[in-house]
Amino acid sequence: MVESKVLPQRGRSIARWEHFSHVADVGIRGIGSSPEEAFAQITVALTAVITDPSLVEPREPIRLSCAAPFMELLLFDWLNALVFAMATRRMIFSRFSVRLRDHRLEGEAWGEPLDLARHQPDVEVKGATYTELRLFPDAPGEWVAQCVVDV
Repeated sequence: MVESKVLPQRGRSIARWEHFSHVADVGIRGIGSSPEEAFAQITVALTAVITDPSLVEPREPIRLSCAAPFMELLLFDWLNALVFAMATRRMIFSRFSVRLRDHRLEGEAWGEPLDLARHQPDVEVKGATYTELRLFPDAPGEWVAQCVVDV
């Protein structure tokens, strides 16, 4: 199963997210023209494991930051920081902004309080895993961020 969505954006963009098959859990992938865009798109894929991102209004911003010695570990920390924020703040997010510099990530997530009736969550994501955790250039001008999340 591969599910993919393209977010409406100005101009020409390759930004998109998708899910990929995995035996027990769910693979998520973000594709963009830069590592930052791929990191932002994988978080939309994370939300899409839980609910349809179009049901989530980006009303309230939160700021998150992480640091790690390798980009893949930074991706792992970013996803788990979002899972933690969703659980502790009882929020769901649909829009993301990421800045990467010197093995540090500064990001923002916009969302709203979880509304069980409106968002109708399918599953709870427990966290990102190291399974298939990768950040790589896939084609000229195209970056892919991926991993498997525990549901």
